[in-house]
Amino acid sequence: MTNTLNIFQLIDAGIDKYHILKNGDHILAAISGGKDSITMLHALNEIKKRGQIQFKLTAINIKTDFHCGACTHQEKLKEIFDKWDVPYVFKNIVVLDEKKQTNCFWCSWCRRKCLFETARELGCNKIALGHHKDDIVETILLNLFFKGEISTMTPNQEMFGGDISIIRPLCMVEESIIISFAKENNFTHKVCKCPFGATSQRKVMKNIVNEFSAKFPELDIRKNIFQSLSNLKEINQ
Repeated sequence: MTNTLNIFQLIDAGIDKYHILKNGDHILAAISGGKDSITMLHALNEIKKRGQIQFKLTAINIKTDFHCGACTHQEKLKEIFDKWDVPYVFKNIVVLDEKKQTNCFWCSWCRRKCLFETARELGCNKIALGHHKDDIVETILLNLFFKGEISTMTPNQEMFGGDISIIRPLCMVEESIIISFAKENNFTHKVCKCPFGATSQRKVMKNIVNEFSAKFPELDIRKNIFQSLSNLKEINQ
């Protein structure tokens, strides 16, 4: 039960610090079927049951024509949604061109477009994504290395003038905690393995963080990088 207590403390802390939830929200939770999104959905559903914050929750699974065959099937997801009494929608989109090819940008763009369109259809004001603390840390490094800018994914990001916000309830939870929690609760772990994933720039950043964390165990490398955007120093010219 240690993992359960720890993960909810971190999620509650993130929700409070970044004002992720409020009364009257209708949240569209993007669920791939992997450990991160299933953990996020479970947490949001449990928070909803507490009744301290009154909000609606709807799950969405988006399936593309670009997948590896190892995806969590929608039949399995339906079992989970029904068991947890969470309303849901399934969407199928096309990301492959006439040559049966695609790329990370286009696939991501199509998924986001589907999320925003569905949120508007259902009257949702927030879209919940399962990005965790490690994702945010890796994005800081990605943008620093490859874009020459200091930025990352934010826990609560307003879009379209505030009509819709993207929220990340797992923003303060490290991936290792999610792995333990998902295993403890026997959550499904099969999710589509993107063919680009093994050689992606993000994978390189993940390896860098893991390497330095192992080399300097006395330092909390992930925490230091995560907090860096809140601790910017003015450069003296």
